[in-house]
Amino acid sequence: MAHLASRRTRALALPVGLALTASLGFLPTAVASAAPADGPSTAAVTADGPKLSYVVNTKLGSGAVKHVRKAIADAGGTVVISYDRIGVIVVHSQNPDFARTIRQARGVTSAGATRTNPIVPQATKDVGSAAQPLTAAQAAAAAAGATAAQDPLEPLQWDLPAIKADKAHEISEGSGEVTVAVIDTGVDDTHPDLAPNFDRAASANCVTGAPDTTEGSWRPAAGESDHGTHVAGTIAAAKNGVGVTGVAPGVKVSGIKVSTPSGFFYTEAVVCGFMWAAEQGVEVTNNSYYTDPWLFNCKNDPDQGALVEAVARASRYAERKGTVNVAAAGNSDHDLAADAIEDTTSPNDTTPVTRTIDPAECLDIPAQLPGIVTVAATGAKGLKSSYSNYGLGVIDVAAPAATRRGSRRPRRRPPAG
Repeated sequence: MAHLASRRTRALALPVGLALTASLGFLPTAVASAAPADGPSTAAVTADGPKLSYVVNTKLGSGAVKHVRKAIADAGGTVVISYDRIGVIVVHSQNPDFARTIRQARGVTSAGATRTNPIVPQATKDVGSAAQPLTAAQAAAAAAGATAAQDPLEPLQWDLPAIKADKAHEISEGSGEVTVAVIDTGVDDTHPDLAPNFDRAASANCVTGAPDTTEGSWRPAAGESDHGTHVAGTIAAAKNGVGVTGVAPGVKVSGIKVSTPSGFFYTEAVVCGFMWAAEQGVEVTNNSYYTDPWLFNCKNDPDQGALVEAVARASRYAERKGTVNVAAAGNSDHDLAADAIEDTTSPNDTTPVTRTIDPAECLDIPAQLPGIVTVAATGAKGLKSSYSNYGLGVIDVAAPAATRRGSRRPRRRPPAG
């Protein structure tokens, strides 16, 4: 897991290849409804504060959701999208008292701001670490060492033999009926190693909290991080005589973009990502991030608790639809089973403060949510990567993630919207 230019040296989601061995049902259904607010508000509310995004979690049932939509409008909120099937509504509001007010409404179970920095147009873009291309000599040497059955750069991929994926390919390269959704910074489906296996129908841009399926919306824009593309290749780069080989080069891969240009993964986008994947019937989601702006979301905090509930509802919904959700454990070298952890990075979209949290009550989401397959990182020697989070009873599986030479500490990024 990683966060762009901040603290995530992104964990490569190789354990997805293991999850692909499961036989899962393909259960498509109708897309979650996007419901506008029920008319303009007539109540006198303050609307001159910073524009923030909120998630409002409701009791289930059409009656409760309809009543809450009306209460949202009365409190000065505008519905972006309503995921009625899980009772999660994404809202924008400039009323500084919106969260406090809406929590009192009948049918609301929790509500909270998804960020501490106002929603503003993106004026600058924080670029993730660029990949270091091989020299011509290195590429030629790798290609010369490849066997007839290997892609040119496969001899450099120590991760495949580490999990015996190379041996598995002799039996099966994975089924084309399986789609892995990469919920990340976006995926460049024009890449020659990804184009043969890309599933456009299961791809979307979820950054606003509502899915955008415009052609190419799932791709990273110029200057944005290519991390999602890299992860997609780790999972399903085609065995086609070009570049590298994925863990499961026969499966399909889709891109669900949830990262802002500045590299923030906000709750509304993550909820949308899980919901979109579920509704498209994908078999596996890969999640190599944590949900901003809190490294750990404390369930006893009114705002943070609402974020935990919203993402948990969405991931559980996907699980009920037959999706295996895989998430990186994190890159802070924290013991997630410890009695206490010092968090010095939250909130990361404004000014962080130092706090001590109980990781049993304050969760790294989605990694610590029920039903998530949580993955720690290992290096070329099979040992824990120096940066990887760990914890007895928290980690489900470990898999290759560091480079052969180790890993670099991620750079910090400035606050952004």
